[in-house]
Amino acid sequence: MQMQEKPSSSLSSKWVVTYSSKFQFFLKMRRFFIQHKKPTKKQPLPLPLPYDFNVHVINNDNDLLEVKAEETEEVMQGKSDGGDRADGAVLQRAVKELLFGKWAEKENAAKEIKRLASENVKMRKSLGELGVIPPLVAMVDSDVVSRRLLAVQALNHLSDGTFTNKALILEAGILSKLPLNIEELDEQLRHDFALLLLSISSLFNTQFSFNQSTLFSFLLNILQSNSTTENSKEVCLGTLYNLSTVLENSGPLISFRVVDILLSLLSSSRETISEQALATLGNLVVTFMGKKALEDSAMMPESLIDILTWEDRPKCQELSAYILMILAHQSSKQRDKMAKSGIVHTLLEVALLGSPLAQKRALKLLQWFKDERQVRVGPHSGPQTRFIAPGSPMTEGETSEGKRLMKKMVQQSLYKNMEVITRRANATGETTKLKSLVISSSSKSLPY
Repeated sequence: MQMQEKPSSSLSSKWVVTYSSKFQFFLKMRRFFIQHKKPTKKQPLPLPLPYDFNVHVINNDNDLLEVKAEETEEVMQGKSDGGDRADGAVLQRAVKELLFGKWAEKENAAKEIKRLASENVKMRKSLGELGVIPPLVAMVDSDVVSRRLLAVQALNHLSDGTFTNKALILEAGILSKLPLNIEELDEQLRHDFALLLLSISSLFNTQFSFNQSTLFSFLLNILQSNSTTENSKEVCLGTLYNLSTVLENSGPLISFRVVDILLSLLSSSRETISEQALATLGNLVVTFMGKKALEDSAMMPESLIDILTWEDRPKCQELSAYILMILAHQSSKQRDKMAKSGIVHTLLEVALLGSPLAQKRALKLLQWFKDERQVRVGPHSGPQTRFIAPGSPMTEGETSEGKRLMKKMVQQSLYKNMEVITRRANATGETTKLKSLVISSSSKSLPY
């Protein structure tokens, strides 16, 4: 039997690739052009690979397989689509240079990919399928600042509006590329990094695993840096809010002292920063660790009580009242602490001048403080029985009369405070209505 002639060593060195990345690249490009080719009136022909080349692949049985492809005139969408053919040629060249080119070629390719990715979602998905995301993520780790910035910006465009590309960016290890020292980054690169993390933060409430320590350190370092602009801080707070919506993230976040950092941002001159910080605290306070961290903070409750006086920021008032409700609910210790900080007078102002939601929450808190002064009750609603201490010299009638007088004094005090506030607000004829609202009874649940 005549033996099959083996390919020469020169032919092997030139064409043979054992499962090479170049062969994978050309197969991807072929599938891409086939999927995006428009039907024509003529009988469609199979779309060949864009280059005239021969590829030999050696399988596990050492058999030599030959794949041939010849270049043709119609590689894209037909002769009349000159603009589409031009874009296709640019796309083809950019992907090839990014995967196999030198650094100068990679930079030019990244610029073209950034431009193409900004066009539409369909193009972004196609670029992700062609495998441009891993080399761009690898470029983020470059020592050249301009190269890193270009890669991050291209990834920002690729992640816009496509869940698949976001997952590919996360799986390619973008979190491991985050710099440890943010002071080495200029503001533009810092802001673009923050935008990329905000874009992929929607994946953090799914089953994707990620390096929490690296991510939390990067975000909180940006928030604490004095050289960070308000825009970058606002973007980082958006990412933190998305993270705080997952209960499993509350423990690691609190261990990084995020509560104190958020409380320090409440006094920001930008309203959106204060709102996002309060919203994130509102997600954390519903957990045991988050509530305890807020209770132990030296800035509590004065920081939140001060926010209740921000009449020009109704959203901040509503969020602050919500957090105070969580802290005060079924905690006489916290209510005593708030009362000593002068919260009652502030709540009366909110009940009169606040937004509808802030008024409801303020009235709920006022009801609890009213009950606290009248009689100690449990966390439930219902009829309460009077209690007389054994051996007390006072009769039951005297005790009842004393409680009645105390109730009258509390109501008169509230009534006078309401009149003062009413005069300050130049309002008339509303004192009786507001008095009835303050002394009205309600349950001890948290409906607002």
